[in-house]
Amino acid sequence: MLSPDLTARDVCRGVSRLLLRHDLTPVAEVPLEGGRRADIMALDPRGGITIVEIKVSRADLLGDGKWQDYLAHCDRYFWAVPQGFDHAPLAQPAFLPERTGIIIADRYDAMIIREAHSVPLAAPARRRETLAFARRAARRLALTLDPDAEAGLIEG
Repeated sequence: MLSPDLTARDVCRGVSRLLLRHDLTPVAEVPLEGGRRADIMALDPRGGITIVEIKVSRADLLGDGKWQDYLAHCDRYFWAVPQGFDHAPLAQPAFLPERTGIIIADRYDAMIIREAHSVPLAAPARRRETLAFARRAARRLALTLDPDAEAGLIEG
């Protein structure tokens, strides 16, 4: 049964733990070129990029018409849903089951129930995404260490 108090943040925590165990370094809430935002983006040791989109409600899952835009920013794409969530719609052709994976998560852990097929990014796209990932992660770390530094940063 789906826990009514399980939030996207809880699922993000469980998925992040899974990714770290698999030697992927996750960053949450990642802005992408074109105005989209990935719930989680992760980088593996070989430079592979994975995006995970979290859905905690059926309405959000079925109403998301933008998710295919994320495929241009990653090698692998996963859906992450809470334990007990009806993930049957993800088997429908509109959700590209031959390409996308499924992760089931709670606030403590997660497991992959359908592996995502890897479609390698073109070299220029990989370089752009990797550089943006590194800069975003470094900036977040710097601002965590010194939150007052943001006042002197240039917007861009």
